[in-house]
Amino acid sequence: MSTFNEREKAFEDKYKHDQELQFKVEARRNKLVGLWAAEHMGLSGGDAEAYAKEVVMADMEEPGDDDVKRKVLGDFADKSVDVSAHQLDKKMEEMIELAKEQIMAE
Repeated sequence: MSTFNEREKAFEDKYKHDQELQFKVEARRNKLVGLWAAEHMGLSGGDAEAYAKEVVMADMEEPGDDDVKRKVLGDFADKSVDVSAHQLDKKMEEMIELAKEQIMAE
C-alpha cells in the first residue's frame, strides 16, 4: 500500500472513531439529561431509567438537539414542572461535559 493510501486510511479511521465517540457522548448526555428530567417529574428507579431511554431515542428524530429539548420541555409542560428552555440548555451543557468525562474514563 502506498504512503498516500496509508495516510488516507488513517484519516478515514480517525474520522470514523471520532464520529463514534461523538455519538456515544451525545447519547450519554441525553441519558443524563433524561435522568435529571425524570427526577424533576418525580420519577425514580425503573421509571426514571425508562424515561431516560425515551430521551435518548428522541434524539434519533432529527439532527441536532432540538428534538431532545422539545421532548423534555413538552413533558415538563405536561407535568407542570417549572423549568425554562434556558435552564434545560444550561443542564445540557453541563451534562455534555460529564458525559465526555465518563466516556473517556471507560
